[in-house]
Amino acid sequence: MSPVQAPETLENALVIDNAPFLKAIVQQIRANDPYGTYRNWADELLLKPYVLSKAQKREISVDGDVDPITQSRVMAFYRAIAYRIEEESGLLSQVVIDLSHEGFGWALIFSGRLLLVSKTLRDAQRFGFASLDKLNEEGEKLVQKGIELAQRFPEVADV
Repeated sequence: MSPVQAPETLENALVIDNAPFLKAIVQQIRANDPYGTYRNWADELLLKPYVLSKAQKREISVDGDVDPITQSRVMAFYRAIAYRIEEESGLLSQVVIDLSHEGFGWALIFSGRLLLVSKTLRDAQRFGFASLDKLNEEGEKLVQKGIELAQRFPEVADV
């Protein structure tokens, strides 16, 4: 590891350690790893595929099908949101993702009969964020919106 890479790695490690949402994604990735492949991987390494620059996104073709690895990355992201909502509100939350082979679809998180998060997915082949901070920001924003809805309509969510 060169000295140029060391501060970035340390900086990313600090971001991850101080971000419950990023920890939740890592937890979801490891929970859905049947062979324990990711057990000893660093959190930063597990989150690395979520960070894509604009140039990297442009290089990814949207003409083909969404590969299974990208699908699992999308699923881990929304499961982490559901987990954080559960953690904060105490309500069991479920995730449904309907994603076509073309990369279009919906991600829904619900509790009881209440829809907590509804997000349209476009060009899922290019699913990613500019940085770990942006990833955390977007996830926490959706978590907070879900918690607000759960608190506003507890009789619908607690069924």
